[in-house]
Amino acid sequence: MDAEEHSIIMQQVKALESPIFCLKATVKEAKGILGKDVSGFSDPYCLLGIEAKSHEPAHPDHRKRMKAVVKDLIPEDQIHRTQVISQTLSPVWDETFILEFEDVETASFHLDMWDSDTVESVRHKLGELTDLHGLKRIFKDARKDKGQDDFLGNVVLRLKDLPCSDDQWYQLEPRTETYPNRGQCHLQFLLTHKKRATTSSRTQPSYTVHRHLLQQLVSYEILQHQAGSIAWDGELSRHASTVLYLHATQKDLSDFHQVMAQWLAYSKLYQSLEFNSNCLLHQITSIEYQWVQERLRPEQKAELAESFQSLLTYGVSLVRRYRIIFPLSVPRSTERLQSLLRVLVQMCKMKAFHELCTLSPDLPQMVSKALKSGTAEWFHMKKQHLKPMVKSMEENGKALSRLLLEVIGDLQQCQKIWNKFFINTLKLNLFFITYLELESLVAEHVQEQLREVDSSMSKPTAESLFQLYMNLQELYRMKDFLPKREGPLALSSFHQWFKEAVPQWLQKAYTIALERAQRAVQMDQLTPFGEHNKHSTSTVDLSTCYAQIVKTWQQLNWPDPEEAFMIMVKLVEDMCKIALMYCRLIKERAEALSLNERNEGKAANRLCIVVNNIKQLRLLIRKLPLQLDWAQLEQRTGDVIDQQQIQHTLHNQLDSTVSCLDHEVRDVVQALATKLEKGIARHIQELSSSNDTREPEDDQTGHSLPTSSLWEEAPLGPPALPAPASTALPLSPLCPAGCGPPALPNAPLLSLQSIIPLMKFLESELQYLNEHLVHENFKSLLALLWHHTLAVLSAAAGQQGPSTQRYKKLHCALKSLELCFHAEGCGLPLETLHTAAFLSLETHLALCSATSRKLIQKYFSNRIQQQLDTSSEKYGAVTIKALYRPSEQKLRVEVLNAVNLIPLDSNGSSDPFVQLTLEPRHEFPEVVARTTQCKRNELHPLFDEAFDFLIPPEKCRQEGACLLLTVFDYDTLGANDLEGEAFFPLRHLPGLDTDEDQADAGRVPQTRLPLTHPKPTGDEILQLLESRKGDKEAQAFVKLRKQRAKQSKETE
Repeated sequence: MDAEEHSIIMQQVKALESPIFCLKATVKEAKGILGKDVSGFSDPYCLLGIEAKSHEPAHPDHRKRMKAVVKDLIPEDQIHRTQVISQTLSPVWDETFILEFEDVETASFHLDMWDSDTVESVRHKLGELTDLHGLKRIFKDARKDKGQDDFLGNVVLRLKDLPCSDDQWYQLEPRTETYPNRGQCHLQFLLTHKKRATTSSRTQPSYTVHRHLLQQLVSYEILQHQAGSIAWDGELSRHASTVLYLHATQKDLSDFHQVMAQWLAYSKLYQSLEFNSNCLLHQITSIEYQWVQERLRPEQKAELAESFQSLLTYGVSLVRRYRIIFPLSVPRSTERLQSLLRVLVQMCKMKAFHELCTLSPDLPQMVSKALKSGTAEWFHMKKQHLKPMVKSMEENGKALSRLLLEVIGDLQQCQKIWNKFFINTLKLNLFFITYLELESLVAEHVQEQLREVDSSMSKPTAESLFQLYMNLQELYRMKDFLPKREGPLALSSFHQWFKEAVPQWLQKAYTIALERAQRAVQMDQLTPFGEHNKHSTSTVDLSTCYAQIVKTWQQLNWPDPEEAFMIMVKLVEDMCKIALMYCRLIKERAEALSLNERNEGKAANRLCIVVNNIKQLRLLIRKLPLQLDWAQLEQRTGDVIDQQQIQHTLHNQLDSTVSCLDHEVRDVVQALATKLEKGIARHIQELSSSNDTREPEDDQTGHSLPTSSLWEEAPLGPPALPAPASTALPLSPLCPAGCGPPALPNAPLLSLQSIIPLMKFLESELQYLNEHLVHENFKSLLALLWHHTLAVLSAAAGQQGPSTQRYKKLHCALKSLELCFHAEGCGLPLETLHTAAFLSLETHLALCSATSRKLIQKYFSNRIQQQLDTSSEKYGAVTIKALYRPSEQKLRVEVLNAVNLIPLDSNGSSDPFVQLTLEPRHEFPEVVARTTQCKRNELHPLFDEAFDFLIPPEKCRQEGACLLLTVFDYDTLGANDLEGEAFFPLRHLPGLDTDEDQADAGRVPQTRLPLTHPKPTGDEILQLLESRKGDKEAQAFVKLRKQRAKQSKETE
């Protein structure tokens, strides 16, 4: 509006008849007023009115004129009076008066509060007397006129100082300073007018005029915000709010009518102009709070009911088209829809809605129906939009896939974004409604399009159908978000629509993988593709091929268990074909690259890469059951396919392929091992046949064995070997670099020197293979070499006429190779090394390489162990007490008794005695044998004899050191008969490991030793000693033991 137009309208307004100004004054209550009656209370009432012309005081302190009483200033017909509230100091009136005035500049409001007095007798007043103040009031009343009211206070206000609306407590002012604090009065003021001479005021009710004015202002606000591309938040401008407030005030519109006018205006404008529906919530709440149906005229009720129905219909239509009306691409769309739903729900809950709308609709049912129809409309619109230009099965498949993507995207938005708003406001599951509707529409449309599909479809058509199948699968999986429901879905058997296309899908997956594997082999140079890898690039491509086939299986996720099993059989068969084809091609590739190669090292290197590649392929094959989840497939097919059929079909097929790969690996590894086996056999033969004139048996110093770096990357260049004159063995390629050389105990120097050529050979050969074989393949090679080495050593040890020195060299070689092949845990594990053949060979070589005295000690160690393992007393037992005194270096033995001896005389008894010797004799050459007395005709003799032996403690701790107790039956004419013998180990002597002598020998425990008989033949140690014809000590020992064996009651 321009200035001229505005000036014209202002002149028209000024020319109108001036309205009558009014002050709407409400006297609500008072508190803290004076008690004027004898009882201490008052009977207050108020007089109020408008003084047309107020008189300003000449001096600020001169207030008497302003405090004049109402009845002295205002004409009686213009004075208004409240009711009298009896006997109170906090009266409540809540009475409203309309006071007219002409000039707001000169008029003032006056209110006087009085205590109403009635004529009462002195006796009645004395009856109400409560304190001295009451008696004082009686004397005061006696001086004044009968029936005269008491002044309680007044309030005087200039109208020009009042705001348009005011509600507050005012202080009651006194006329004198006798009682300055006279309490407060609660007043409410509203400036208004009547008889406005406008056209609308004359023809329409004030309520209707106010609503039209509100509509104009709201429309203006919305259009202004839309022009500035800003959403209107429902707040009117300050000027518009002032105009509406003044109009409502002047027309004396109630709060309820104002709110109803706002509702009618806002709800109507919402259907034509876009703004935030939250603006309607305030009106709904206010109407609900103030609702009284009788306050409205019939036409107002009809108007309000029509606004409810109109907004409900419009709101539901918006919800039906929420995808278009509230697109997520527009900011705050979710808030707008949520606000609309909240408005509809709150409106339908209103008492006014239920009372005025006779047929109250079911809002959730209405919205559910609208959502279904809106979803169907959206689907058909998308279907028409994505309709292909060229009608072919291939294009139809692509169009269906695009349509499915739109449907899936819409459902995802429903589930993740929109659904919570409908559940929170309407308890309505939008995703459930939308999914069932779209799922049914999709199933019908896809089935209609796929009726022409057959097994002769083209490859592009099959590809487009595979994408369609995956999209349908994703759509069907979204059913998991649905609440529990009964009955199948329309898409329950969607996979059956694609049965004709499955063979082509599988063939395509196989063809792509096969071609990629062939290209990978053709491009492979059979060199490690990384610093830490020992296989070539083709294995990476092959792994990708298998991963793609596994992904195809996972994407299919075929629901029918029997058909899924057949698909799995086909996929496994294809992958096994690819594996065998790759194995053949990679070997041919290695041959082709090595055809004109003169460097045998490079050819062997390629062969190692081939082995590593096949081993890597084997790992890929072994992972297939886990990657393809055979366990789940077996569980699914348990009811339709026998477990044995699955085992026979899948597992056997896989095992057969793995066996083929293992055979290929073994062939190549065996070829590599054969080269080394010949060298190992040659060096061991040279080792065993070499003559050494020296035989340093007493050289017991430990010497270092080779360490190795076989599990580390081998250094470039030739390995560093020791000087020929050095006694250290060469570094073998088995231990990590930097570890110290393990020591071989009790290895003679000459034996260590003799195995240096063998260790040099192993180092030079194995280091190269370690560089080019993966860990597992290299360990397989080591295992082959270890078994072959044991066989060669066993053959060398079994040759006739070996010398002790030769056995020492072979034993040293065996222990050296054991440490070398184990390499402190970096090589073969001890479980692999310690086979039965190894343990037997080690025992045999250890015995054969030992001295005669060592063998004798070993013999007694074995007899001691047999003694400890014996619990049977079939030959009887002997009981002794033994104690060693370190201070005297004396062994004291008490022979107590023998029991249960076998009768060896013809009279059925025996004449036993005990012989005590310390064994082995070479350890105790100066200790003579001792014997007990002979007990005639006793099978349970009591000896109770003590013997002392002077021996140093270190001799007692030697291997095999023992006290041999031999029980004989004394014969006068012939040799004494053997009752039995017992071996008491000296290393377990009481007192041997203490520094002080035991004071009380009586505390030494008794030891009961079962008597034993030696076996007549078969002891390996005795046989070895007997074979040493030139060793007199060995021969003497064997002769003695043979004599005992002849008397033995033991049988083979």
